Amino acid sequence: MAIDHRTLAIALVLALAAGACARAPRPNMPRPSPVREPAAPAMQQLIPLPKQLDLASGAPFAIGASTVIGVTSADPAAARSARELAEWIRRATGLRLGSQASAGNRIDIAIDPARQALGPEGYELTIEAQRLALSAAAPAGLFYGVQTLRQLLPPWAEHEAVLFPQPRTVTLPALRIVDTPRFAWRGAMLDVARHFFAPDDVKRYIDLLALHKMNRLHLHLSDDQGWRIEIRKWPDLTAKGGATEVGGTPGGFYTQEQYKDLVAYAAERFITIVPEIDMPGHTNAALSSYPALNCNRQAPPPFTGTDVGFSSLCVDNEDTYRFIDDVVGEIAALTPGPYFHMGGDEVKTLEPEKYRAFVERVQSIVQKHGREMIGWDEIAAATLLPTTIVQHWRPDAARTELARAPRLILSPANRLYLDMKYDADTALGLRWAALIPVEAAYGWDPATLLPDVPPGRILGIEAALWSETLATIRDVEFMAMPRLAIAAEKAWASPVEQQGWPQFRERLGAQGPRWTAMGINFYRAPGVPWK
Repeated sequence: MAIDHRTLAIALVLALAAGACARAPRPNMPRPSPVREPAAPAMQQLIPLPKQLDLASGAPFAIGASTVIGVTSADPAAARSARELAEWIRRATGLRLGSQASAGNRIDIAIDPARQALGPEGYELTIEAQRLALSAAAPAGLFYGVQTLRQLLPPWAEHEAVLFPQPRTVTLPALRIVDTPRFAWRGAMLDVARHFFAPDDVKRYIDLLALHKMNRLHLHLSDDQGWRIEIRKWPDLTAKGGATEVGGTPGGFYTQEQYKDLVAYAAERFITIVPEIDMPGHTNAALSSYPALNCNRQAPPPFTGTDVGFSSLCVDNEDTYRFIDDVVGEIAALTPGPYFHMGGDEVKTLEPEKYRAFVERVQSIVQKHGREMIGWDEIAAATLLPTTIVQHWRPDAARTELARAPRLILSPANRLYLDMKYDADTALGLRWAALIPVEAAYGWDPATLLPDVPPGRILGIEAALWSETLATIRDVEFMAMPRLAIAAEKAWASPVEQQGWPQFRERLGAQGPRWTAMGINFYRAPGVPWK
């Protein structure tokens, strides 16, 4: 039975059942007979919404002691996806699935190059009484299919500390999903410059992106308040510029080894790191570290406030471009992804002609190092290469300039800035762009935001989170969740006219048990029926 998105929530409530989660029994204890878990009253649902979901009328797939998991293709990525799925099942049931043939049902994982219609990130999932089959044309598709299955498992599978005395049988509904993303760019930006977040905190944020099928993490690595990545040719950037943050508390920075580890951690989850070094403005941390970057050759004191627009590199100084070349070169060598973000926003101290000339010269430096340049939407005033990407953030930005942009990422501040307060009483965050309650975060369509821009130029969307008021990862989680999940829905799922807030709010509320099991400090928005 095929269903449309407007009725998907109701259908899932009727169809999705889950059990309890646990660690595997201790090895020195005899394994008792599995106990079948009754249908859970709070049904698991999916965010983002699959492109196509057909519910079947057959018996569900029961994961029990006789279930086996196998890989039907030689690609090592398929074996890795099988291991990941087996681990989520172990957490959900306490069972360690075998790979040998048995009298029970089976799970088959495959990469099939013939499935090109699914694209590089799509997948197909079929669940029947005796067989669960997950296939994709490429490894990323399998990873996203596993995330869908993860969401169909009991939410407490996310909580490793739970221990049940006996393994449990979990059932999954009979269905078929054929799923591909709406946009290629499904991103989030994390500001680690205003407040520094340690590598483990960044990894926790990466895990949130992965669960929701997002594939870009834009790291804002420098600003007036701090410089957060080691540059070996310019060591005082971190020795001096990395020591501070907003409020005067100690800052921090990533060594090159730590940064490479973050890049690798993200890549394992099919997330590309996009490094940003903001310039020519938002540069006081660099200016205070090296006098030669200032036109008067005098270093200003460190800055720990939140004002913007007062700083600028000396764009008439050749030392500035030697500095930029060294920084871009070292970061490009550490970052396999194709992008380098040069910032370019809120420059209030340069004449327009000098600003445009600076952007174009930096663009050539980035291109020399084999990267595609990204900049905030102010750079649209310059002459840009076809490979350059403009990141739209100002709701009142000049539409004629944006229409000329070769490619665009949409990050409208009044919809996708996660550091904006939910309402006037929100303790954290700012409100200069808007108050953004969750329904407002949901109620827009990226395809109609810029009607003068051809749809083919829009790469996708990115939710930005600035950290002026956010000092801990718990603060980050509170402002990001649930709006990060809404951004994922906008980036992956169908156009807004095929969905609707009433059904989405039900699916959003159903995430409560999972996010609680994950230990996420999410905002329980009023008007959402949190389970």
